[in-house]
Parts: sequence; C-alpha cells; structure tokens
Amino acid sequence: MKVITANFVTCAVKECKTSAASFPLHFHDAELEQQELDFQPEFIRNVLPRIDWESLRVTANELGFPTLPETKPEGDALNEEQTLKDLHRLLLETQVIEGKLVCGNCGHQYVIKEGIANFLLPSHLV
Repeated sequence: MKVITANFVTCAVKECKTSAASFPLHFHDAELEQQELDFQPEFIRNVLPRIDWESLRVTANELGFPTLPETKPEGDALNEEQTLKDLHRLLLETQVIEGKLVCGNCGHQYVIKEGIANFLLPSHLV
C-alpha cells in the first residue's frame, strides 16, 4: 500500500462517518519498503492540491519520515526539485508491506498484508 493511498481513505465503520477523528487512519506496526520509481515532478504538482496536508504530516511523522513543512508547498516551492523529490519518495516510493491502519475514533484495525489493506468490515460494523 503506497503512503499516498492513506491520504484518501477514512474509517468505514458507520459510527465514524461523522467523526473527524476517523481521518487519517494511523499506521501501526508498519513494515516499510522503498521501491524506486522514475521521478514524476508533474504528478506531484498535480496531486498536491488534493492532498490533505495536515494528515500527510501526521502520517509521515508516524512512519518516521523527516518533518514536512507546516504549510503545503505552493507557488515557487512547487519548482524546488528537492521538495518534489522528497514528496515523491514519501508518497509514491514508500510502501507499507505489513501492518495495520487504525481508526483514531473507534480503534478498528484494517490489516495490511503483502501490501494490500483489507477494508472489508464484519457485518456488525456496517
């Protein structure tokens, strides 16, 4: 599961739909793998407006990445190659192979195995 994916998912438990604590889901016991990919600065520039920056900062911190800037890069910062490379490495090259995503509201755990998160809920939580 690529780190970028975590920025677009929230807890699916019915009671969590209205809770702000259900996003972002928090990585626990995450086993990371780096997969080198061709640098795609245009992709990073285009996806950045869709990223919830504060949630990405939380996720990066939990995974042990250097602290991201407090504010989302905009304007001239989107032309700084090192900034784009750092974001590319975090968002696209970093994969969680094993671990869990945990809801901050209800504590439900979504298991990640072989890089795939299981978002299916048992019937009593739907």
